[in-house]
Amino acid sequence: MGVEELAEYLSVPVQTIYDWRMSGRAPRAYKFGKHLRFAAADIAEWLEQRHEDGPHE
Repeated sequence: MGVEELAEYLSVPVQTIYDWRMSGRAPRAYKFGKHLRFAAADIAEWLEQRHEDGPHE
């Protein structure tokens, strides 16, 4: 998945993906020439790491 597709999938601006990369908060990416690609498994792992638990009773 490319940067634009990831931004759309996460409902954030493309610039946010680049900002996250610069600050080390983005999912792991693969670079092919000038192009960044993100693997579905890496995105899923990244999302799981950011999962918030709901309120506990």
